[in-house]
Amino acid sequence: MTKDRIGRKRPKIVVIGGGTGLPVILNGLRSHNVDITAVVTVADDGGSSGVIRDYINVVPPGDIRNVLVALSNMPDVYKKIFQYRFNSNDQFFSGHAIGNLIIAALSEMDDRGIFDAVQELSALMKIEGHVYPASDVPLTLNAKFTDGTSLAGESHISAAGKTIKRVWVTSIDDVEPHAKEEVITAIMEADQIVLGPGSLFTSILPNLMISNVGQAVCQTNAEVVYICNIMTQKGETEHFTDADHVRILNEHLGKKFIDTVLVNTEPVPKDYLDRQKYDEYLYQVAYDFNGLRDQGCRVISDNFLELRDHGVFHNGTQVVSELMRLIGRPKSWYADELN
Repeated sequence: MTKDRIGRKRPKIVVIGGGTGLPVILNGLRSHNVDITAVVTVADDGGSSGVIRDYINVVPPGDIRNVLVALSNMPDVYKKIFQYRFNSNDQFFSGHAIGNLIIAALSEMDDRGIFDAVQELSALMKIEGHVYPASDVPLTLNAKFTDGTSLAGESHISAAGKTIKRVWVTSIDDVEPHAKEEVITAIMEADQIVLGPGSLFTSILPNLMISNVGQAVCQTNAEVVYICNIMTQKGETEHFTDADHVRILNEHLGKKFIDTVLVNTEPVPKDYLDRQKYDEYLYQVAYDFNGLRDQGCRVISDNFLELRDHGVFHNGTQVVSELMRLIGRPKSWYADELN
């Protein structure tokens, strides 16, 4: 644990993932006396991030941009500028966020790469904690489906409408992807590792499929907590229970490495979800307590639901309160409880 200005120990929490769920947890953690590190996926190939990646071959910046804003102490007006997305009809700028362009420019300057660029930008944005891209080079997500076919590219995988059997990541130069040493050190020195919330196959697993990241998560003495999704996702986790989510994670890393899983058991009101706006969500994830226990993890079930804008989200305050309650307990504590 690190220490704060008056000598109190600050728990080290590493949050791994991507998408819109990660900033929710990071915003909640900021109100607590903890040392935060966010490890962010770099396998996105859709939207503004995908276009920038195709044009100048840099790590897709969208998820990194959102995490930087979540941890930034800049005035709100600067955050708003950084997040501004062009709505003009210009063929290039339309749909791009200013922050994405700044991250891409910094990573291209002096060939410094995305990792060093994000560290420099973190200082400029007065980041509270650390933001680490999972890899310093763009990665491609690959998937094999249960029908034996394979596809490359996150957006293509999600749109295929097939059941995913397994995923893995590759780099453009066919060199085995590795995370920077700072990422591995953060995981090994952490008191708690938090996975999610986020898309199982396209936000969480792409990080864990980087070999030294997956190995570190399995070897760390930190408690590994998985925040299970509330809704199933089209093209990814159709008909999945919460136990299925944990099983897939464990199968990909070859061991039962999840210590604790947080699952929402509060029902989503019928007809509340705007299915046109949130068209990737299908049904509420079914609760399978016995299946979760079979995966060797501690189960914490509660009302983690937040309803707003006719969408279904995790209640960041409630989830973070549970994470703080769990912090610092050794892995042996979980083994004793399961026996």
